[in-house]
Amino acid sequence: TQIYIANILKCRPPDNRDPLPEESEACLPHLAEQIRLIAPPFVVCLGRISAQILLDTKTPISKLRGKWYEFGNSKMLVTFHPAALLRNPEWKKDSWEDLKDLRRQFDKYHNRPSKF
Repeated sequence: TQIYIANILKCRPPDNRDPLPEESEACLPHLAEQIRLIAPPFVVCLGRISAQILLDTKTPISKLRGKWYEFGNSKMLVTFHPAALLRNPEWKKDSWEDLKDLRRQFDKYHNRPSKF
């Protein structure tokens, strides 16, 4: 199994702040090209920033997570960012359910029985 990790921005904003709209707009073509070249069957957005930017929405992550979205030729799942889980350990159960769902979809895509 291969995994590719990418970020919305190609550099870290000062003080690790949220990306400014113009920063995201400047970097999105690069991310879009990465996704196009890799052609992944699945994209997982870890956190509010990536989910809101890629889905072009202001909807809170609590309403976006745990659902599947069409993203080009990929299926996209939104879940909490790992750093958010450190701050909010009560979200870990939901994230675990999201990842188990990802695994079920992955197994279905590869036409094999799920391990969950």
